[in-house]
Amino acid sequence: MIDGQVIEMLKHCGTLPIETGNLILRPFEYSDAEAMLRYWVADEKIQFMYAEPVYKTLDEVNGLLNKYISSYEKSDYYRWAITDKDGHGCIGQIAFFLVDSNNNFAEIEYCIGSEFQCKGYATEATEALIGYGFEKIGLHKIQICTKTINLPSKKVIEKCGFTYEGTLRDYFYYNGEYVGRMYYSMLKDEYEGIR
Repeated sequence: MIDGQVIEMLKHCGTLPIETGNLILRPFEYSDAEAMLRYWVADEKIQFMYAEPVYKTLDEVNGLLNKYISSYEKSDYYRWAITDKDGHGCIGQIAFFLVDSNNNFAEIEYCIGSEFQCKGYATEATEALIGYGFEKIGLHKIQICTKTINLPSKKVIEKCGFTYEGTLRDYFYYNGEYVGRMYYSMLKDEYEGIR
């Protein structure tokens, strides 16, 4: 208790599988490497929007998988392979990439291969993570951001019920121009009100 307020501790549980209507979110496996390379990690546009480097070879992807898979031993590490139930394998990823246990919040990041965009998968995966964060982990706040030029991601974020907080202007430099970074958030009581 601090100044009469009860401070809740997070219930870290790691990256457990989540099933939705069209997707299975699960921990990454080394067998995901080929699908990752085929669908998203080698795509420059997707990786720029996701603010990650481009991976061109299976060796590079396996190096990334080493990093992901070795981190699963930590109970506060949350990163899922997004797989569709149509059997394409790993079509993207979603994570709480920033987890602040002192202040009870986390930030979501996601990406979906271009072949699988505009099918509702990003929204479905994000809604699943929102529920996981508030219900399983006990977060007080979940935040998410996108680049100002990423209109499809902005639509996903707004469809999920996040509140716009503000834009960090000229945050990224891309193709000869500056791009802003838009921040959104959701509080636990807001989630409970829309659930």
